[in-house]
Amino acid sequence: MQVDYALSHGWAVSIEWTDDPHPRNTYWDMWGLPLFDCKDSAAVLFELNECRKLNPEGYIKIQAFDASLGTESCVLSFIASRPSMEPGFYIARTEGQGRFQKYAITSYSVVAKPA
Repeated sequence: MQVDYALSHGWAVSIEWTDDPHPRNTYWDMWGLPLFDCKDSAAVLFELNECRKLNPEGYIKIQAFDASLGTESCVLSFIASRPSMEPGFYIARTEGQGRFQKYAITSYSVVAKPA
């Protein structure tokens, strides 16, 4: 399993979630604190299941960070949970003067739940 692989290398593991899966959304909400010095994958899976309970219709990812070179860099990242129904995206086109066209990608999930 990926979590066991990350822990065997001594990497810190974190869990993040979001309800906006837009490709440019790089700032997901962190679930708790990163699991530094964690040796047991059961602790990571417990936190993952707790996050799933409170965010059943969200996207949840697990990331592992390697600090061996003096910097905290992401070395492993994967989606651990997705909603049962993914609404998708739509492209909105805006036309300007001449032949100028501007495109924007918007998630249906954000339109359904405005801030």
